Amino acid sequence: MLHKTTLYTLSLLLLLIGAAGCSVEPKPVPYGEANCVHCQMTVSDSRYGAELVNDKGKAFFFDSAECLAAYALEQPELSDAAAYLLVTDFTNPDNLVEVDKAHFLQSRELPSPMGMYLTAVADEATASRLQQEYGGRLLNWEGAKEAVKNNEKPE
Repeated sequence: MLHKTTLYTLSLLLLLIGAAGCSVEPKPVPYGEANCVHCQMTVSDSRYGAELVNDKGKAFFFDSAECLAAYALEQPELSDAAAYLLVTDFTNPDNLVEVDKAHFLQSRELPSPMGMYLTAVADEATASRLQQEYGGRLLNWEGAKEAVKNNEKPE
């Protein structure tokens, strides 16, 4: 028969192992397999995917930064409580960037999946280089959400 202390220690260990399996972390965007939570299109272009991870660790995938922005505007209680809001770095598609650290270029020369022409990158120097190459305007996350809210597209 197990001693009470041993039983308690084993129960605590199992609880800790179970909690570790439910960590709140970003997940790789499953391109070609997931549908966008906002528009229901297949998330397919690895240069434009986005992700929201809620406070319980559940990941929601989006086919573009504009779909994530629209979802955040429509569901502020979910986006405000999210553990992560992430966009794909256009120049490094394996890299997800937190939206408040990302730089967005809105250029007619870079069409994104939902037609808002929003392209996200991880750093300001890359954003400036892309702007020199493709034109358009640079935005932060708040500016990107505002552009989506007002349906502002580049001329």
